[in-house]
Amino acid sequence: VQLQASGGGLVQAGGSLRLSCAASGLTFSSYVMAWFRQAPGKEREFVVSISWRGGSIDETDSVKGRFTISRDNAKNTVYLQMNSLKPEDTAVYYCAASRTLYSSRHSYMYDFWGQGTKVTVSS
Repeated sequence: VQLQASGGGLVQAGGSLRLSCAASGLTFSSYVMAWFRQAPGKEREFVVSISWRGGSIDETDSVKGRFTISRDNAKNTVYLQMNSLKPEDTAVYYCAASRTLYSSRHSYMYDFWGQGTKVTVSS
């Protein structure tokens, strides 16, 4: 199984980025997908998750109204559209896959992880 995250970069505050995570080696449509992030010196934290068919989304309060998760099961890819970025969004962003019925905010519930893509938001 491979999860390949991409799309990170350097952006000014208020800008936008779109992250992608391409999955292979698994039945993508049977996995809950999520994005986590880890800022320098901090623990990895949950950002947002999406159910198998995209009908259920859970997101942490700090990104509500700014970040949007979506998935294309035909392309085995999950996306994270990030708008109105803030310096506190600076982190390495990881995509993760969970073979569970329901999404979870707990990292231990996720079976597979991508390598991370770095997002830096300058003030």
